[in-house]
Amino acid sequence: MIRRNLPNLLTSLNLLCGIIASSYALQGKVEEILPWFLGSILCDFFDGFVARLLKVSSAIGKELDSLADMVSFGLMPGWLVLSMMGNLPCNELLTSIKEFLPFVALLLPVFSALRLAKFNIDTRQTHSFIGLPTPANALFWLSFVWYGLEKESVCSQEVVLLLVLIFSLLMVCELPMFSLKIKGIDWKENRVLYLFLLLCIGLLIYFKSLGPALCIVCYILICGGEYLYNYLRNRQ
Repeated sequence: MIRRNLPNLLTSLNLLCGIIASSYALQGKVEEILPWFLGSILCDFFDGFVARLLKVSSAIGKELDSLADMVSFGLMPGWLVLSMMGNLPCNELLTSIKEFLPFVALLLPVFSALRLAKFNIDTRQTHSFIGLPTPANALFWLSFVWYGLEKESVCSQEVVLLLVLIFSLLMVCELPMFSLKIKGIDWKENRVLYLFLLLCIGLLIYFKSLGPALCIVCYILICGGEYLYNYLRNRQ
């Protein structure tokens, strides 16, 4: 009984970490979010790993995993950006709707839910992804807001609004994206992933708090470039 429910226990811990992180996000406390976000990431990875290792699965586990991810990687970044936007400067043309602009950040959890629902029924996403994964989206916003707080605001509400729209659409678009999970050590099979990880190490060392956000941007650009290359090659 314990063996069968161990993956669900890890998923529940992911959900718990996400709830705590979300409560801090609404207060704009980025440093307090970090350990709980890391906990969510680890639990999200190991619940699937343990399920495969023990060769157990359940319908409730799949649904619980999506609900946990919705909170940890959907609601948390939405609330974090919502709390951040109230402190950002706004263009004079948008002054009349300034008090409503921060609520655009709630598109992030809405599109995260759509992304997760799509993932659950999409058989193409067994070994890779179609659209930006919700953990990657959450990591971008956590890093972006953290850097913004360190620099005491680096952009305006309009820039954040544009980024919210872009990342919301990226989560549900048809862009193929490689998985960040290493399934073997073969260089030929994993060369893109290995090179990407080396690039990430350099970005994290040099840019520090902004590094994770830049890693996600590079991830998107690499996948977009690969898709464009394959598209043009197939047309020839």
